[in-house]
Amino acid sequence: MELNRRTVIAGAAAAGIAATTLGGTAHATGGRKPVKELFGKLADGTKVYRWSLENGGTRLKVLSWGGVVQSLEIPDRHGRYKNVSLGFDNIEDYVAKTPYFGALIGRYGNRIAKGQFTLDGKSYQLSVNDGVNSLHGGSQGFDKHVWDVEGFTSGSDVGLVLHYTSVDGEMGYPGTLKAKVTYTLTRHGDWRIDYEATTDKATVVNLTSHVYWNLAGEGSGSIYDHELKIAASRYTPVDSGLIPTGELAKVAGTPFDFRHTKTVGEDIRVANQQLLYGKGIDHNWVLDKGITAKPEHIATLRDPSSGRTLKIATDQPGLQFYSGNFLDGTLVGTGGHIYRQGDALCLETQHFPDSPNQPKFPSTVLRPGETYRSTTVHSFSA
Repeated sequence: MELNRRTVIAGAAAAGIAATTLGGTAHATGGRKPVKELFGKLADGTKVYRWSLENGGTRLKVLSWGGVVQSLEIPDRHGRYKNVSLGFDNIEDYVAKTPYFGALIGRYGNRIAKGQFTLDGKSYQLSVNDGVNSLHGGSQGFDKHVWDVEGFTSGSDVGLVLHYTSVDGEMGYPGTLKAKVTYTLTRHGDWRIDYEATTDKATVVNLTSHVYWNLAGEGSGSIYDHELKIAASRYTPVDSGLIPTGELAKVAGTPFDFRHTKTVGEDIRVANQQLLYGKGIDHNWVLDKGITAKPEHIATLRDPSSGRTLKIATDQPGLQFYSGNFLDGTLVGTGGHIYRQGDALCLETQHFPDSPNQPKFPSTVLRPGETYRSTTVHSFSA
């Protein structure tokens, strides 16, 4: 029998679990004030801090380095907590290795072909860091900078406000972009992300979050038995460099059809050229709802063994589903386990990859006087 989140939290409290780990009443009266601690130092002596948040039965730890979600803990159907996001236990690994664990991604999430685009008649060359293409903002994207972070409590909510200013020409992008990202834990335990950005020159922007999810627990093994549903009847096929061809193809009759719940691994080894290109799934889904004024539910991920369930709502038109194909056994995570292919997946709400070069895709252009805004909400249950 499935239990709702309130029942699980109440059961955990009765068993003494919530009372010891959440401070007893945090889930009932609103989150406690965010706690800040030193996490480590960069080579130049810059301090990196970790912020800890608790609310509604969810625990979140965030670094000032790249806005990284270092861990996110939620209970299973019996009220037992596990960290369900991949990460490292030290700043050195975050700096030296680039799997984008839990990071804020910008200026442009996903790939731009050959790191080039033309805007208002002027051509721009971006940092190239994925073969001949630019990925996730280039070699020094938003994930590789220290953000200014402030904690807050507001009514029954608790959260962080993160700021970063990307100067004109950084990684080849035009305009000084001022980015503001707000992480909020609600009294129900939802994790909400609100993105904002302004610019002084016309530019392109596509911000997202790159959490690697394993709802059975970080380091517990493959996510191929996770059940997934995506409200999308089309996706964007890619070439061998994982750049969209421009086609909005139907998912019907392909391994990319998640309109009805199925396991992640059900079709992942089917002989399909698109799967061969990505060494698994690494594609953008064209959400049926399109761009919306407020977040709408678009995906559900569930681990049947624990009952943990993640529901995602967004106002964005796309969702990048990445099945952890390039985890190769060379990374050791927070729990001391080696991460291997398929040990986690990403569900990145976004505009489409390579939109600056694809006139038929929704525009990602931001101009002076405009404000880029986007919201994604992660809801948890068991």
